[in-house]
Amino acid sequence: MSTVSTRAPSRPAPEMDRRAPARRRRRQVRERQWPAYVFLSPWMLGALVLTLVPMAVSLYLSFTDYNLFDPPRWVGLRNYTEMLTEDPRYWRSVGTTMLYVVVAVPLKLGLALGVAMLLKNLNRGRAFYRSAFYAPSLLGASMSIALVWKALFNDGGTVSGLLDSVGIDVGGWVGNPHLAVYVVVLLTVWQFGAPMVIFLAGLQQISPDLYEAASLDGAGRRRQFVSITVPMLSPVIFFNLVLEIINSFQVFTPAFVISGGKGAPADSTMFYTLYLYERGFTASHMGYAAAMAWMLLIAIAAITLILFRTSRSWVFYADEEGR
Repeated sequence: MSTVSTRAPSRPAPEMDRRAPARRRRRQVRERQWPAYVFLSPWMLGALVLTLVPMAVSLYLSFTDYNLFDPPRWVGLRNYTEMLTEDPRYWRSVGTTMLYVVVAVPLKLGLALGVAMLLKNLNRGRAFYRSAFYAPSLLGASMSIALVWKALFNDGGTVSGLLDSVGIDVGGWVGNPHLAVYVVVLLTVWQFGAPMVIFLAGLQQISPDLYEAASLDGAGRRRQFVSITVPMLSPVIFFNLVLEIINSFQVFTPAFVISGGKGAPADSTMFYTLYLYERGFTASHMGYAAAMAWMLLIAIAAITLILFRTSRSWVFYADEEGR
């Protein structure tokens, strides 16, 4: 006699059982990642305590009236409206800084690229000259170098004496409202060593076969520079351009020393950061200074964004050639 099976039909595994392997894999990944978080924790703690928290406090202070001694008093957008509509010295500092950026950055990068091209073709003593040209980048930001530079361009200084000897009587540059800003420009251009080293590294990555092929086609040095060197070096040019623009907007030490900390003469060296320092620490308007700092951050971010957007039309990457 046949028997009927009473065993219930098999049912699909519960949802929890199906998710168990995925949870196990995620747990294994976390177990492998925790040493990385341990090693990153000092940096993350430093970024939080030394960068993010001060930025948040600065943003709050930019909407307050704060004099470093009394508690901050909320004033809303008053600091920003005063800055943009009622403070002519603010706009004078913006103009001086923009003039400095427009003049100093191209001169510095042009000189750095020219010296890098000379060093690339130098067979003997390249390491010595590279170190010698790089040295001003290490020393130029110091207070002592700025003092020496001020003495060179002061009335009766070395530069004034040399120009007088060839019949050019302009007096001291430091006391001349039309020339004082160019003292800071020349000090910045003198520190061309850092971009020069980066340019030199980029030039050494360009294949010599490209220049040989161009020579066989009859291209001269100028044509080779325009058609080969500049396109192949465009990522390095872009990198140096972004860094130098950001650094130039934040120039402070040379301007402070050469102007005596007051933007003299006649506010011709009143750079943005110097005016920010004056409003915050000399006039004790820390809320106003915080608002200036955030306007500077927004301006640098906007200019950097524009550079990145426009770079698509002139920056050439070798790995995109076949795309």
